Amino acid sequence: MMKCRPSTGLFTIDFIKRRVVQLERSFQEVTSVPITFLWSLVIPDKFQHILRVLNTNIDGRRKVMFALTAIKGVGRRFSNMVCKKADVDLNKRAGELSDEEVEKLITIMSNPRQYKIPDWFLNRQKDIKDGKYSQVTSNALENKLREDLERLKKIRAHRGLRHFWGLRVRGQHTKTTGRRGRTVGVSKKKN
Repeated sequence: MMKCRPSTGLFTIDFIKRRVVQLERSFQEVTSVPITFLWSLVIPDKFQHILRVLNTNIDGRRKVMFALTAIKGVGRRFSNMVCKKADVDLNKRAGELSDEEVEKLITIMSNPRQYKIPDWFLNRQKDIKDGKYSQVTSNALENKLREDLERLKKIRAHRGLRHFWGLRVRGQHTKTTGRRGRTVGVSKKKN
């Protein structure tokens, strides 16, 4: 039970007895409120503190939408869309998910176009090799990015050369910033 003192607005929780305790202090009345909305008090059976999804460890204590963002290539908007398509309650913790719900989330993340997630929502559009639209996640994302950089270096594109030389790629100024390696100081002229 959780008790709220109306005059002060302070809450006290009775963990041990789990019953209403009358607290009276300087004639202030205490009203009791049932704890249906506090998650952290009772951990359900079969709660998983760490889930393994798409080669990534997911914190089971976080809410599903935010827990899925631990997977590389999955952001908050995409995880929100996936949870809605899988009919998963967004207020659930990731550790409370059943095996069927986890499998459904994985299938939607790996095949988003089959579940009518629009093409503009995906992170790999018109792939240079096969022209497909897909949502690339975890290790596959790292491989695709590495392949893209290798292709840019191989065709001697400006972006590829800047990557190769270790310079800024996106048009930033480099006169004063981004100086790595040997720093050359100015020495005063001796008389």
